Amino acid sequence: MLIIDDVSLRIAGRLLLDHASLTLPAGSKAGFVGRNGTGKTTLFKAITGELPTETGSIGFPKNTRIGQVAQEAPGTEEPLIEIVLKADTERLALMQEAETATDAHRIAEIQMRLADIDSHSAEARAATILAGLGFDADAQKRPASSFSGGWRMRVALASVLFAQPDLLLLDEPTNYLDLEGTMWLESYVARYPHTVLLISHDRDLLNRAVSSIVHLDQMKLTFWRGGYDQFERQRSEQIELQEKSRVKQETQRKHMESFVERFRYKASKARQAQSRLKALEKMKPISAVIEDSVRPFSFPEPVKTVASPIVTMQAGAVGYQPGKPVLRQLTLRIDEDDRIALLGSNGNGKSTFAKLLAGRLKLETGGITVAPGLKVAMFAQHQLDDLRPEESAVDHVRRLMPDAPEAKVRSRVAQMGLTTEKMNTKAKDLSGGEKARLLMGLAAFDGPNLLILDEPTNHLDIDSREALMVALNDYSGAVILISHDRHLIEATADRLWLVKDGTVSSYDGDLSDYRTLVTGGQSDRREKKEADKSSKADKRREAAARRQAMEPVAKEIRATEGLMERTRKRIDAIEDQLADPALYEKDPSTATQLAKERSDLSNALSRHEDRWLELSTQYEEGIAE
Repeated sequence: MLIIDDVSLRIAGRLLLDHASLTLPAGSKAGFVGRNGTGKTTLFKAITGELPTETGSIGFPKNTRIGQVAQEAPGTEEPLIEIVLKADTERLALMQEAETATDAHRIAEIQMRLADIDSHSAEARAATILAGLGFDADAQKRPASSFSGGWRMRVALASVLFAQPDLLLLDEPTNYLDLEGTMWLESYVARYPHTVLLISHDRDLLNRAVSSIVHLDQMKLTFWRGGYDQFERQRSEQIELQEKSRVKQETQRKHMESFVERFRYKASKARQAQSRLKALEKMKPISAVIEDSVRPFSFPEPVKTVASPIVTMQAGAVGYQPGKPVLRQLTLRIDEDDRIALLGSNGNGKSTFAKLLAGRLKLETGGITVAPGLKVAMFAQHQLDDLRPEESAVDHVRRLMPDAPEAKVRSRVAQMGLTTEKMNTKAKDLSGGEKARLLMGLAAFDGPNLLILDEPTNHLDIDSREALMVALNDYSGAVILISHDRHLIEATADRLWLVKDGTVSSYDGDLSDYRTLVTGGQSDRREKKEADKSSKADKRREAAARRQAMEPVAKEIRATEGLMERTRKRIDAIEDQLADPALYEKDPSTATQLAKERSDLSNALSRHEDRWLELSTQYEEGIAE
């Protein structure tokens, strides 16, 4: 269990969490969502003790093992399998002690503990995790230093997964995974035996891998049951209800204020005016919903239309070294309105194919025909480093518009989705998402006919990904998309091409079929479905038992609600009578009696409401246990 109690966090003078609280039950699989920059990673640092809290406390059971992916990827000469095996420090220490221990009793304890932690299967488990993240048997034996930084980060992820901490903290783990690795991680997290808190902006991952959502918004934490789609739906409904309640309350308040202003100094209405004044003082304002708007993406339309096909290839081969093609037998056609997503594990040649289309690589053999006047733009994550760190977004755009007036330059920057205050910020000080917006805008600056996006969502939050999806669907040119975000692929791509076995070919299935192919077929799905069915049945029975046990409380809640309703109706009827000026002239004693009854009823209503709140809290806690 993770308990965050009244926590405030501040970074560089900026308040990120303000007296926020959250209880995460043991064994929970929770997605942690919120706009970029709101403080999700900062809270992770507080949980691990790296950052002190300004107020409140963060607690968990004694001896809880907390694990997160190392910030620096391993780059040693050790084989990958050995690096992962060493992540289980308890197993490593026991095995080392077993080699030197001489006391028979201690040797027996060591062997029993090794059996308890399933030490004999450790190598097989480590190999399975590495395979799921894209390392075959040969790669697992190679030294970490022979892999690039992105692949080493996968080793760091494999290490923390193998160690199986009691509380697993994952911060955007799919940023260095391909679609296949993301699908594998999704299944692994769903089966993980301990508590998981996962920062992610991948909608499909949050729908499939977790059973609850923690939302960080307005410096507060809120816990929601269900996946991301369910959270989004419930929150939308809550926002709508809150706004309706606010409007209703505001109308009520204005009416009461108007009555007070008109009659507070009139003797015959003084009591009623004072009553309404007190009611206004007790009325707790319902705050207006604050929704931060997401700036849209905008891709310029192609300056010149080109006829289809815009690209054709015949038996092409491409690579980086002569005689060693990465891809061969490329016989393909791309039309002017195609939307194509490339599938295939990292290392199979997706980026090589993208570079070929962008003109950054040439065919070694075979033929390629490109439509006259074809403009191609390409965005890739590694290009973020190509931005000039000391120059602002305005400076970058001015290089492309040297003779344009300042207003026009800033207008183009605004179309990229950067706010006015960010236009003059140095590139090195922009967030990852802001750099991605700038670089995509620069790449597509001249209105390309073919837009190639290689993992464009890595630094974008969910709302920004939705904005990108809208922009791609509005764009009239052709799109080649490489992404591990299935929601983006399904929403924007019309065709799927599979990059595998040294070539590129059309894939006839959809992403559900591809998921089945990647994760091992129908048997796994049937087993999971049966397990989910059994688990849901058990949960329904437990929930029914809890509801039955709390039925006496529920009965008293209903009775109290009835009392409250009758009391309110009687108060309304009395107020209608007291609103009649003739009553005070014809029968002042009745008016006095009614005013006293109304006061007594108001006090009774307050008592009923307090009791209702107490019972409701008791009932909710009882059925949620």
